[in-house]
Amino acid sequence: MKERLIIFDTTLRDGEQSPGASMTKEEKVRIARQLERMGVDVIEAGFPAASNGDFEAVKAVADAIQDSTVCGLARAIENDINRAGEALQGTEDARIHTFIATSPIHMKNKLRMSPDQVIEQAVKAVKWARQYTDNIEFSPEDAGRSDIDFLCRVLEAVIDAGARTLNIPDTVGYTMPEQFGQLIRTLRERIPNSDKAIFSVHCHNDLGMAVANSLAAVLNGARQVECTINGLGERAGNAALEEIVMAVRTRQDYFPCDTRIDTTHIVPASKLVSGITGFPVQPNKAIVGANAFAHESGIHQDGVLKHRETYEIMRAEDVGWGTNKLLLGKHSGRNAFRSRLKELGIELDSEERLNAMFMRFKDLADKKHEIFDEDLHALVSDEVQVPEEHYRLLSLVAHSETGEVPFARVVIAEGSTELQAESEGSGPVDATFRAIEKILDSKAELQLFSVNNITSGTDAQGEVTVRLQKAGRIVNGHGADTDIVAASAKAYLSACNKLHTKLERAHPQV
Repeated sequence: MKERLIIFDTTLRDGEQSPGASMTKEEKVRIARQLERMGVDVIEAGFPAASNGDFEAVKAVADAIQDSTVCGLARAIENDINRAGEALQGTEDARIHTFIATSPIHMKNKLRMSPDQVIEQAVKAVKWARQYTDNIEFSPEDAGRSDIDFLCRVLEAVIDAGARTLNIPDTVGYTMPEQFGQLIRTLRERIPNSDKAIFSVHCHNDLGMAVANSLAAVLNGARQVECTINGLGERAGNAALEEIVMAVRTRQDYFPCDTRIDTTHIVPASKLVSGITGFPVQPNKAIVGANAFAHESGIHQDGVLKHRETYEIMRAEDVGWGTNKLLLGKHSGRNAFRSRLKELGIELDSEERLNAMFMRFKDLADKKHEIFDEDLHALVSDEVQVPEEHYRLLSLVAHSETGEVPFARVVIAEGSTELQAESEGSGPVDATFRAIEKILDSKAELQLFSVNNITSGTDAQGEVTVRLQKAGRIVNGHGADTDIVAASAKAYLSACNKLHTKLERAHPQV
């Protein structure tokens, strides 16, 4: 049998550090459940010491997940580790991931600690974490620029202290594949007790090498890869989970290991993360891009028709393309609706919320003949933005005519008060946003307006993401509707509700 390659997903932690990608507790739980269905081994749910919001989100994920290990990140500081341990109490399969920088530039300029002090602190951190779990992961931050002799000393010491996973991060995406693979091989050969730990890698994509570096490490003995859905992450992102998994699965003639991932869940996971974060997937993205299995060239089309493997090394259906079949329609009942939501990992916290969702589903079914899984995810994203909506869209009139200035009239409920305004704009969406601003006067800066069709067809729902910034806080709002202007108004109000309730935090950088 082949060796197991452990997939450690950090979409909810490192992925969330992308500016504007901050997620609510409910959104983190939804993504975590999708990762669990996919068969992800370890889900890094967040950084509990960063904020009370992140603590609660990690706790909620720990309570919800049963078949994957749930991990919390902590600096090599006792308070951080205690917060992680407390947040993970709801799961029997917890991991604490602690880290400290080991490169000369970080130790001197950031930590202001000597190498001996760094080793001492790393050992203390592992021992503190063992009060909560024996599943401890240690990362020497900026390992790619660390002195190899010192790196060996640190890692040997933390293994002796009880660390069972050693994660070697290329924190700034600096190394090349041959270099990084050789680093992993050298560490495994030079550290006397290296056989007592699993070597892991966490690569960033600043030079476009994250996946290549990760796979080079696997070929040199790493047996855990830290990655994210769609390669989401700060700066240029992380190694993309879908690319790592499918490279290893497709080239079993080359790799001595395999994952336990159910690859048919890859595309649904990609769409879910893209919808929640508002980060669209580029069409030519490997595996999950819209054009990943499209063939324009006549020569390619002819070859695929005669024998698929002439130009396709994977089957589209193996990664989840085309697997969402029609399951519900306008005649579907409440129990069927509830059952399908449960199959998709969507659990609402009250009968009242379920009833509201079901009514919205019925409204959609009247407008749209075919209801797909993506439509249900969009309905939920639209429904669970803020538990108590401060602002609600009551009605919208938007007019656009060639040669005339577009205008919009919006009626909004603020509690029991109805407020309305009209405005002109460069288009119906601009006019709608201007009218909303006349009412709310939020003074927020619009940073992103993104529209995606959820399914195919002219009757498809449009899903709109609006990103607003105000006083250093960045929030995403989502709206879905078969009318794209209505979806835009819902998304803008969704973001304004978050600014009002402070439900979504500005993510602190690690």
